[in-house]
Amino acid sequence: MPGKTVTIAVLGLGEAGGALAHDLRAAGATVRGYDPELPGDCSSEADAATGADLVLSVNSASAAEDALRAGLAGLRAGAVWADLNTASPGMKRKLAEIAAGHDVPFTDIAIMAPVPGRGLEVPMLASGVAAAATADLLGPLGASVEVMGGDAGLAAERKLLRSVFFKGMSSAVVEALTAARAAGCEGWLRGVIVAELTAAAESTVDRLTTGTYRHAVRRTHEMAAAAAMLGELGVPADIAGAARDQLARLSGTV
Repeated sequence: MPGKTVTIAVLGLGEAGGALAHDLRAAGATVRGYDPELPGDCSSEADAATGADLVLSVNSASAAEDALRAGLAGLRAGAVWADLNTASPGMKRKLAEIAAGHDVPFTDIAIMAPVPGRGLEVPMLASGVAAAATADLLGPLGASVEVMGGDAGLAAERKLLRSVFFKGMSSAVVEALTAARAAGCEGWLRGVIVAELTAAAESTVDRLTTGTYRHAVRRTHEMAAAAAMLGELGVPADIAGAARDQLARLSGTV
């Protein structure tokens, strides 16, 4: 927006929102911050949204709808609302419908990596009717926003699909290492995990998926034994038990 200082409201000044607000100010934007739990520049969502070109809602999925409804009163015509909360695609679509009912352009933004240490340079994925407009406002300030075509909810969908894989894998690693520690061989298992992850290639995905279906019956019994072993070690078998149940379903034994 040449010749004009961009005004951005940041709702939620916790770890992520606070870092984004700091970097936006450092980049030359006028930032109006509000957080009901932390000191900010403004007294409410509507106060923060007053005069803003863009509102970034960075609080929580449970607070996203209330924040939007509360902030609508302060929005000027043409101001963009961007929701950065980790919410389901259905929630993002609901927020977009609420915004559309008030003629407010809406963007669904998925933050694709931890904000601490990256700040405004954290990779973001945007969908919705105002995705390009949001990228145009944030890009010159140093933000990394990838615009994808399609409706609000698609960016959230991509993030959460990745989370099923990455967070699920992380949980499996934590559970396995906890059990290995109880068994007295954490160092050995850590080495096994590092070697497997280091050797992973495109073919690894095919091997994992094909093997899961092909050997579901045998692996059901294997993971049942693994879950029983964790019980013997005094370690909750959250992931091992879930894997056992999934394999049983895939094999048709349940």
